[in-house]
Amino acid sequence: MEKSTIREALTNVTAPGDSENIVQAGRLLNLQIFGDEVVVDVQSPSPALHNKKKLEVDILKAIHDHAYPKAKIKVNVSVAENAKEDIPRLRGSEIPGVKNIIAIASGKGGVGKSTISANIAAGLARMGFEVGLVDADIYGPSMPIMFDVPNARPLSVQVNGRGMMQPVESYGVKLLSIGFFAQANQAVVWRGPMASKALNQILWDTYWGELDFMIVDLPPGTGDIHLSLVQSVPLTGAVVVTTPQPISLADARKGVAMFRIPSINVPVLGLVENMSWFTPAELPENRYYIFGKDGGKYLAEELNVPFLGQIPLVQSIRESGDVGRPAILQENTPVAEAFNMVIRRMVEELMIRNETLPPTEVTRITTMAGCSAVKK
Repeated sequence: MEKSTIREALTNVTAPGDSENIVQAGRLLNLQIFGDEVVVDVQSPSPALHNKKKLEVDILKAIHDHAYPKAKIKVNVSVAENAKEDIPRLRGSEIPGVKNIIAIASGKGGVGKSTISANIAAGLARMGFEVGLVDADIYGPSMPIMFDVPNARPLSVQVNGRGMMQPVESYGVKLLSIGFFAQANQAVVWRGPMASKALNQILWDTYWGELDFMIVDLPPGTGDIHLSLVQSVPLTGAVVVTTPQPISLADARKGVAMFRIPSINVPVLGLVENMSWFTPAELPENRYYIFGKDGGKYLAEELNVPFLGQIPLVQSIRESGDVGRPAILQENTPVAEAFNMVIRRMVEELMIRNETLPPTEVTRITTMAGCSAVKK
């Protein structure tokens, strides 16, 4: 095989976005022949995966069709330093009036994520902030019960000639949940696209007013709702909730990994360890580590994320959620202090994040590449 023959064949290939073929445009960086193998080093003007793949396929076809049909070909595609994304990764539209959007997530269900979300929202409101809470757990909405408004219904309000929903307000928190639109005994049986559409309506068809914080209580796992959220709004940061139990820690690790995927890239403000120990009311000084000890703290160190604090397994927290009065409202109690410590640490990390990092961009997912935490 001759280099000149292969080079002539490659004049039939034009990189996406170029007006000249890859030889004339200087995109052909190197060409080597080793026996029956041809190695082509080529430069793509675009970093987009589909454009790089098209360039590779066109080179294979050109050599086989115009030079050597049986040649074994290896194509190495690099990206030009001045290459630009075909689809600009813009920040996208922010929700009017909302300064910070914080997602509360967990890799596993049953770790008390909704309890943490409710108490963070109520605690921020108690500190004097304007707070909104989005119950994005579409299939298991619990916020109407936790805020003692299970029978409330959002009203309609006209804003600039447009009809919008008005959130239900409780304990100073503006709240919206799919639970307001479903009966107590009615199951929400929706496929992913429908659930994602419902989340977008809650976010964008609601008049939130001026908010310092919007807390988003996500469902367990790393699925449709999570992707819909990062594609809909520029999240300021995320908080991951776990218990000290190794099974929970394994899933919390995946929750952190999801936000760190390059195509998502949402700063993790920290990790909260819930149900850290059990303290009976009659023995307030005793601690029983039912689910293990300090697992969340060690995981935070391992993953190099801030550790926001530990919340004990106390009966009054469960009772507060059931009767619709967040436990953080119990003044001068160890439980309230534990939640306040988590909030203070979260706000500290948020301030550092806002001072040192640029605003988060809306995620634009054009392929499924990068949507897995597993390296291929």
